[in-house]
Amino acid sequence: MHLIRPLGFSTDDKMLKRAGLDYWEHVDIHYHDSLQELFDRYSEGEFYYITKFGTKTYTTFDFSDIEKDHFFVFGQETKGLPRELIDANLDRCLRIPMNENIRSLNLSNTAAILMYEALRQQNYPGLK
Repeated sequence: MHLIRPLGFSTDDKMLKRAGLDYWEHVDIHYHDSLQELFDRYSEGEFYYITKFGTKTYTTFDFSDIEKDHFFVFGQETKGLPRELIDANLDRCLRIPMNENIRSLNLSNTAAILMYEALRQQNYPGLK
């Protein structure tokens, strides 16, 4: 998991750790001071931008190459990604279909949907 500072939460937060139960020790967390820092460090990565403004649904993207580093980029749950980032990457923007009366999906649910779609396409490597 790659997190971009400033965070809207603390990864040391008691409630956050409680929500993650005993799984936190298995999460490899990397911190970056900016999105550009992440892009520079993983310049060969495949970046996908998660936004309700995407014209393609997540199921139309190919995440099957296990040799590539796939990155799902999320914005703040209440604001989403910056519009200029979306506009500059429209062909890499994806959305999860949702009811038009819903402003956004829960971030953790969205991340889980996308991670399991990528794992499904890769035939669940490392999972039983």
